[in-house]
Amino acid sequence: MIEAHGLTKSFGPARALAGLDLAVPAGTTMCLLGPNGAGKTTAVRVLTTLLRPDAGWARVAGYDVATDGADVRRRIGMSGQYASLDECLTGRANLVMIARLSRIAKRKARCRAAALLAALDLEQAADRPVRTYSGGMRRRLDLAASLLGEPSVLFLDEPTTGLDPRSRLTLWGIIGDLVAMGTTLLLTTQYLDEADRLADRICVINGGRVTAQGSPAELKARAGTSLLRLTVPVTVSLARAAEEISEYAAGPVRRLAGQHGLEIPVVQRPGLVTEIVRLLDAAGIDVDDIAVRPPSLDDVFASLTGPVAA
Repeated sequence: MIEAHGLTKSFGPARALAGLDLAVPAGTTMCLLGPNGAGKTTAVRVLTTLLRPDAGWARVAGYDVATDGADVRRRIGMSGQYASLDECLTGRANLVMIARLSRIAKRKARCRAAALLAALDLEQAADRPVRTYSGGMRRRLDLAASLLGEPSVLFLDEPTTGLDPRSRLTLWGIIGDLVAMGTTLLLTTQYLDEADRLADRICVINGGRVTAQGSPAELKARAGTSLLRLTVPVTVSLARAAEEISEYAAGPVRRLAGQHGLEIPVVQRPGLVTEIVRLLDAAGIDVDDIAVRPPSLDDVFASLTGPVAA
């Protein structure tokens, strides 16, 4: 449903896209993951016909974004980083207005607005001005607006930015239901847990090009190592503990933030934790806690784009 090859786009001397390739099968969710300035939003704007690429090509639902823009727009929905709503109008009036601007007949516009307000749990607030809505309600209303035309392809650009945890979970459930009904979704986010939860495939972008892609499980497997977290009593020297188990380290050893302990990349194998505990015991080093966790998307993201910003 979404194809792109060699997309490039520059703004003066700054190159936002540098040969981007994408392929998103129908009925699946692709997540574009990357740091600020990686080119995620520019890619979405090109694919939704808001920007013309300098080079390369892209098709959405079989139509070229550069030459068949009207056909593309009839088949897509989009929700940007900020809710595009008239704060003086009610939620219902916003949806009806947007539907009419999209050339949906008046009766159908009202029916679609009512159905979406119910589906997104906004019925109680439907006739209140949008200026009285919370952030989560605005995001849900903006999502409803993007669904008025019953799109086969939906673009969501950082849809949960600024939402509280409960609102994020609610929106995740709604997005999951849409995909289950056959909608193809391209999602951008900086939240790694969001990508892990929603995406069938993740495309990591850095510097305007794809640096890695695959399912969340495939990307985690590429990290190659697990992380061993070790906490010891404050009377124990961390330098000494690190020296004792240095032979097991498959990368740099780091101090645990806020705890007296270490985080060590290791190659996981049966009996590893028992072996390390016995080694430390023989060296007279007490252990408060020790555990090994598999690699996460945070580890993948850091290895491909640099450390995640605090």
